[in-house]
Amino acid sequence: MTAPIVRFAPSPTGRIHIGNARTALFNYLFARRGGGRFVLRFDDTDLERSKEEYAASIEVDLAWLGAIPDLTVRQSQRFTLYDAAAARLKAAGLLYPCYETADELDRRRKRQIARGLPPVYDRAALVLSDEERAGLEAEGRKAHWRYKLDHRTIEWTDLVRGPSHIDCASLSDPVLIREDGTYLYTLPSVVDDIDLHITHVIRGEDHVTNTAVQIQIFETLAGIGRAPVFGHHNLLATASGEGLSKRSGALSIGGLRDGGIESLAVASLAVLTGSSDSVHAVASLDELMATFDLSHVSRNAAKFDPAELDALSARTLHALPFEAVRDRLAPHDVVGHKAEAFWLAVRGNLATFLDIVDWWRVVEGEIEAVIEDAELATAAAGLLPDEPWDATTWSNWTKAVREKTGRKGRELFHPLRLALTGRDSGPELAVLLPLIGKLKASARLFERVS
Repeated sequence: MTAPIVRFAPSPTGRIHIGNARTALFNYLFARRGGGRFVLRFDDTDLERSKEEYAASIEVDLAWLGAIPDLTVRQSQRFTLYDAAAARLKAAGLLYPCYETADELDRRRKRQIARGLPPVYDRAALVLSDEERAGLEAEGRKAHWRYKLDHRTIEWTDLVRGPSHIDCASLSDPVLIREDGTYLYTLPSVVDDIDLHITHVIRGEDHVTNTAVQIQIFETLAGIGRAPVFGHHNLLATASGEGLSKRSGALSIGGLRDGGIESLAVASLAVLTGSSDSVHAVASLDELMATFDLSHVSRNAAKFDPAELDALSARTLHALPFEAVRDRLAPHDVVGHKAEAFWLAVRGNLATFLDIVDWWRVVEGEIEAVIEDAELATAAAGLLPDEPWDATTWSNWTKAVREKTGRKGRELFHPLRLALTGRDSGPELAVLLPLIGKLKASARLFERVS
């Protein structure tokens, strides 16, 4: 099988959210699993609404997710290709000018509905004479251009939905070029897919009705059998059924990142929600790729609870090996011979990655120790063994303290934890104590409440 070439095609008119990440990751994982290529295509033909800041943020967000494109292109730099394709369609009589206003089209649709007819464009513009067209243009009207569909049924085998078909007789001839000469989504998308040799188009189910139109244009411009394989996945929505929007900023990738959510948690939830595979913590995109299969994606709604992300993010952190976080620890000065043991000690107690800053301070810095039982603390300090310390030190030391003071259970362990860490709870002190060391442990045990 030919290695797949896929594309993620956001419009840079806002910040991408977890629903957009779902589509991006579906494409990225599909390409990687097949040894193919992942193309980022900015659909920025709307020059007024498209912003460079949004394009830059999308690239940052994809890099954070680990879905780094092999190629990035911008439609705003490819108008020559679209103009040439439009000229071919016009020459073939398949792209024809129409002069109806939006109000006129709306009234016409309402009349058709009232008569029990489907509200599709009646192709009135096709019967206009040259004189009639000239007259309309003399009135100041500018043409928009529609593609003349062949009224036949288009069939395809969808990667998610299986055998699919649309009767093009039930569709209006789509507008490809607006009155101001700008292109709508359809034509540039097909032209780019042909030029970039896209083999598979994986996108949301809201594009299903576009597919028959695009297949016809593919056949016209590239020949029969040249259309990509299509796959339309269910859309991600909140548990209440609320959809996601780039403009609202809800659950934006940047916002999740700033909130301390792990990228792998976002990836797992985005990819596995609404499939037969349960959402679970993964240690890498390779692990997620091994699970990912478009045939497992459900036809039902893909609903999730945003609160689930926090718990999934924490579970993801708790399972990450040291090698996966080594480079992330270094900027916080968590380096040296203690770094790996520290990570393994504290990871199970992290809610977000930046919690390591406070725990590193417990190990290497100064804290405000809390002396709950001064008599116990003094006795415990005097019983601290000589270093080196290991995983048995805590058990041996607390046994000695228990025998000398008579304290046991919570009366023994809670005051010692408060004194050594300044906290009520945290990592196992059996692994944390050797990292703190005798000098700091002794100083904290002798500290007094002011």
